[in-house]
Amino acid sequence: MTAPAHVVVAVASGKGGVGKSTISLNLALALSAEGWATGLLDADLYGPDIPLMVGITRRQPAKSVTVWRNPRHRRPIEPLERFGIKVVSTQFLVAEDQALSWSAPLVQLLLQRFTQDIAWGEIEFLVIDMPPGTADIQQQLARHLDLSGALVLLEQTSVPIIGGVENMSGLLCPSCQTVVDVFPPVAPERSVWATGVERLASIPIHPFVSGERGRPLLVEHPESPQATAMRLLARRLRSWADQR
Repeated sequence: MTAPAHVVVAVASGKGGVGKSTISLNLALALSAEGWATGLLDADLYGPDIPLMVGITRRQPAKSVTVWRNPRHRRPIEPLERFGIKVVSTQFLVAEDQALSWSAPLVQLLLQRFTQDIAWGEIEFLVIDMPPGTADIQQQLARHLDLSGALVLLEQTSVPIIGGVENMSGLLCPSCQTVVDVFPPVAPERSVWATGVERLASIPIHPFVSGERGRPLLVEHPESPQATAMRLLARRLRSWADQR
């Protein structure tokens, strides 16, 4: 990876639909706001959400995708800058409504490009939005990327676990500020916290937290409790990085 970051953190989860991309994006924005030059790699090959969340769309369907096998022929992938962070995503290669049909060899070559050929420039912190689950793609990314640590659950790849983030921890009533439990509580002995993972942040539900209108939470609602929690998470990560 061209000009690697000083700190590379993967945001991972065992399943999809839990807000992993939302956490990744707003964490990158919070780190940038704290003064760190930050990049965001959307490595979810089959479900890239980051471009939509920052208002980047590609309308023209791709007729072909070229991934050069010979390193001498490869051109660096240039990130796009949005809201002060540098962003790279699979979605840049195809149209927003175009189905992704990657063969296994093409996936392998694309992973190599994502881990070796991105011209990040001078960045200090790189946040990686990992694909959900623990299958082959996730394991290859963990092997090829020089990960400093992970936010939840890459234990078997020998990547240090920095801690966990509890997303959608409750619905914060806008009128009375009472937190309403939307989901049934998990028994303490069955939770990830029972394994010794530190809870770094709890993010309440927000109707616009996903940034589907192209303006992320930290941009659209910077004073919300959710944004405050994300900034606290960024500061804890920065403190962890300073102590490495």
